[in-house]
Amino acid sequence: MRITTKGRYGLRAVIKLAMSTHTRPISISTIAKGENVSSEFLEQIFYKLKKAGVIRSIRGPGGGFVLNRKPEEISVKDILVAVGEMGGLTPCTLRRRTLCDRPDPCSAHEIWTGLQERISDYLTGITLKDIVDKNGKKYAPAIEAGSDFSI
Repeated sequence: MRITTKGRYGLRAVIKLAMSTHTRPISISTIAKGENVSSEFLEQIFYKLKKAGVIRSIRGPGGGFVLNRKPEEISVKDILVAVGEMGGLTPCTLRRRTLCDRPDPCSAHEIWTGLQERISDYLTGITLKDIVDKNGKKYAPAIEAGSDFSI
C-alpha cells in the first residue's frame, strides 16, 4: 500500500480543519497557501471529502470548510478511504479475483490479508481528536488567536 500525495495532502488539510474547529471555517486557498499545495489539486481532494461526508462547506463572507462530524468520529482511515487511498496491498486483498492469476489462495495469502487488516485497524484506531490532542499543545497559541499555521 502506498499513500500518494492525494492522501497525504488530504490528511494534512483535514487535520488543519480539525485544529481550527473552534475558530472559523477555512478556505481552500488558505490551506493551500499554508501547506504549499496547489489550490486546484486541493479542490479535487475536498470534493471527495465533502462527498464522503467528512467535511462540509459554508458559503458567504467568512465561509470555507469545516468538519462535518466531531473529530473523535473521524478516523484516519475515513479520510484515506474518502480520497481513494485505501487500496489493497495485493490483488487478493482488493478482493478482486480477476487480478490474481491463481485459482486458489497462495501460501502467502494469509500474510497479505493479515497485514491489510492490521493496517486498516491501525488507521481506524486513530481519530482526528487523537491527532489534535497530541499536537494541539504545539499549535495552541495559533489556534486560540485564530491564526493560520502549517502542520
